[in-house]
Amino acid sequence: MMTFIENFKSRANKAAQYRQTVHELKNLSRHEALDLDIYYGDIPEIARKAVYGA
Repeated sequence: MMTFIENFKSRANKAAQYRQTVHELKNLSRHEALDLDIYYGDIPEIARKAVYGA
């Protein structure tokens, strides 16, 4: 039973990290994003890779 709870907490934390990463990337100015070679359409994929791995 503890494994289920720990697994649930881990997934919830990763989901929160994903949302936070997306939020931060979307708040970059267009200039900052382009300097980092980030296009707004790529933000969800970039966040997913950052949080969950490739």
